[in-house]
Amino acid sequence: MTEPAHHSTTRRGFLQWSAATIALAAGRLPADDEPGRPTVENPRATSGDEVHEPNWEERLTLTVGPKEADLVGSTEKVIQAAVDSVARWGGGTVRILPGKFVFRNAVYLPSKVRILGTGADTQIIKAPSVKAKLAADSDWYDQEITLADAKGFQVGDGICLRSKNPHHTGSNVAKRTLVARSGNRFKLDKPLRENFWEMGEPTVATLFPLFSGEYSNHIVIENLVIDGNKAESENLDGNYAGCIFLQDCHTVQIRGVEARNSNGDGISWQICHDVVVENCHSHDNVGLGLHPGSGSQRPVMRGNTLERNDIGVFFCWGVKFGLAEKNIIRDNSGYGVSIGHRDNNNLVRDNEILGSGKSGVLFRPERGKAFAGHRNRIEKNRIVNSGPDDGVAIDVQGETESIVLERNEIRETRQPMRRVGIRIGQQTRDVRLVENTIVGVAQAVDDRHGT
Repeated sequence: MTEPAHHSTTRRGFLQWSAATIALAAGRLPADDEPGRPTVENPRATSGDEVHEPNWEERLTLTVGPKEADLVGSTEKVIQAAVDSVARWGGGTVRILPGKFVFRNAVYLPSKVRILGTGADTQIIKAPSVKAKLAADSDWYDQEITLADAKGFQVGDGICLRSKNPHHTGSNVAKRTLVARSGNRFKLDKPLRENFWEMGEPTVATLFPLFSGEYSNHIVIENLVIDGNKAESENLDGNYAGCIFLQDCHTVQIRGVEARNSNGDGISWQICHDVVVENCHSHDNVGLGLHPGSGSQRPVMRGNTLERNDIGVFFCWGVKFGLAEKNIIRDNSGYGVSIGHRDNNNLVRDNEILGSGKSGVLFRPERGKAFAGHRNRIEKNRIVNSGPDDGVAIDVQGETESIVLERNEIRETRQPMRRVGIRIGQQTRDVRLVENTIVGVAQAVDDRHGT
């Protein structure tokens, strides 16, 4: 399959990639490609038809940079202005020129927008976070907060509110933007919809993803560096943020992005479908390198380098029909690949999984058969030096069923110690081992199920 035209740095064919392109990348046919149906040729722009768009030679492009650009500046505000402008005209490209851009809030991506950098010369950096306590109660219907100390906060900042829930043992989390101010009182862009009462010890901090999309589609992010500045930022986990964070989106392509130094995840997407992440470098993040999140269908993760994170690839809840192939997953402190809660029918193929701190590949035990990850295939991976003295290269736990481990090469170049190549848990069923090579461990296969 040839690469789609949008992968070049020209403007030609930005929207040539379509739902059909993503479908083919995920290994399936688009819904309208039924046998016997006439092929669409020379399509016209037709109202409401997002599947077959003409291959326009040129679309609207705006440049953003510190100087000599359509929009001049070095903050998220100028990039957001460019994004909103091209979106207003039906989509296009925002080309971010070389320079350092310091963000105090996320750039929120609408549909049909392409963010295109110039590689390592385009650097997006998160501003240091500041934190304060709330000095007054805010109810779920309020659209303002009062800070005990507002030093360091500005109108326009992206913030995250956190507190103990006053009604049960859980917590409340809300991401908002400060849009107006009188002293220590700030108006929010949206109402709270949760109670942030002083009894819950609420705090507010300038925490946010650097690029974010919510209920958007046909998004492209390419060729730039995104730095989460973890040394000067508090932690915010990948259910809410990351260098890139997407929620309820579909048809997304992320290519050639370096996502680094996040006090959270590198790239996270939640309930997002047909997301393709290719040739990215996600490294030195406190959380997860790639986080295909809850309910995400048909993710494709190919040709990435994921190193020195907690986990390289974390299949969250209910991730199905995904593909992770030809990635280098190296020196992650926890697991190289983690699969669990209802993550079914995924393929992990032809990856280098090296130096994982605990296990190379983990099938999480979850809460029983109904919650485990079934019908997944681990194929042709090279898994080297996994875990501590009692580490396991591939660890299948819980009531996991119908797993195929085929033609993987498992090696230990350290002392064998108590290390295991493949461990099959006592409650598992139908774990098939096919032509795996296991060298240098104390025990090649620890089959606790006894099958």
